[in-house]
Amino acid sequence: MKQMFILFVAVLIGNGLFAQAKKADEIAKFTSETVDLGTVKKGNPVTATFTVTNIGKEDLVIENVTPGCGCTKSDYTKEPIKSGKTGTITATYNAANAGKFSKSVYVKFMGVEEQKSISIVGDVQE
Repeated sequence: MKQMFILFVAVLIGNGLFAQAKKADEIAKFTSETVDLGTVKKGNPVTATFTVTNIGKEDLVIENVTPGCGCTKSDYTKEPIKSGKTGTITATYNAANAGKFSKSVYVKFMGVEEQKSISIVGDVQE
């Protein structure tokens, strides 16, 4: 009986912890999650800028931004973003090969387990 009680309490505590987990969409809103860079010239790096608004009540901190491949570099607002204010994330794609492209960038906010995926798309011409 004692083991059943301990198990019951553990399940309640576990559910409480998971129920309070923040989701990226609850604290941050992107103006656009995909930026179309249009037609770009091969060999000319191009940069997309994403604007993110803090829609939560606490400061929003971008913990990390990770490009999906080595052909893309990123940068982001390092200081905390106050509620209602905006920050930016940039993704620079080195257009080395001709053809259409779609590249993902993964954003990790402090206090949120999931990563948010944003992307750049376009068409590289010779």
